[in-house]
Amino acid sequence: MIKEKFIKLKERQEGALIAYITGGDPSLKLTPLIADSLISGGVDILEIGIPFSDPIADGPTIQLAVERALKAGATPKKILDLIGKIKKKNEETPIVILTYYNIIYKFGLKKFFKFASLNGVNGVIAADLPIEEADEYKRGAQKHHIDTIFLAAPSTPIKRLRIIAQASSGFLYLISTFGVTGVREKIQDLTVEFIKKALSTVNGKIPLAVGFGVSKPTHVKKFFSLGVDGVIVGSKFVKLIEENKTERELLRKMEGFAFELKKASKVKNVKGYLSMKE
Repeated sequence: MIKEKFIKLKERQEGALIAYITGGDPSLKLTPLIADSLISGGVDILEIGIPFSDPIADGPTIQLAVERALKAGATPKKILDLIGKIKKKNEETPIVILTYYNIIYKFGLKKFFKFASLNGVNGVIAADLPIEEADEYKRGAQKHHIDTIFLAAPSTPIKRLRIIAQASSGFLYLISTFGVTGVREKIQDLTVEFIKKALSTVNGKIPLAVGFGVSKPTHVKKFFSLGVDGVIVGSKFVKLIEENKTERELLRKMEGFAFELKKASKVKNVKGYLSMKE
């Protein structure tokens, strides 16, 4: 389903807007409403985090979201149940889980992927799972037709980048910079060079989506002009959840910001996925 979404968007000369939220933040009740607002605003793929007590890849904004979610009673099973509710209302929107491998391992690989599939999950990102240790994980996901999305960083050598791309399905997650997640003001030169390296290495065989620090429509437009297929916006959405105390205002702002970002994704002659082969 994720691959098909990228193809459809490319036919419309659009890039994919991928939005991240932490499941259960600020409450289990509000997560489905926030998801609906984002999708109404134009989000193409929804990424939902399963809270983990030691989120080593995340900066302060998402760490606080994880704390709020855990205090609100979020558990892996409850988040998967919420995803099922979101999916029933938004059948055409792919949903990706982002979490840490300990959550999946403790849940039980077979049980996790079966339950994820029953609730409409289309892809999983285990942020701290290296590909060398992912064989059983990948088999479990493939059995239930769930994509396994791996990450690559600016420091990833070309040879390893090829291996990671080959192991990935759905899309390859490009970490835009060094460090943890968080809102950043500028796109660094190293990010631009990394994207160019990834494009030439992957050669259109899998969609490329860039995340970490994407926070403005100008960022979105710039990344799509460089040739990526998707942009992932997380901390900025999570910050809106933190700042807006009333439900009505929060949902309005989430939808409005998604709309602004989506407008910036409508770039003519999107270069990425499949273009290299055409």
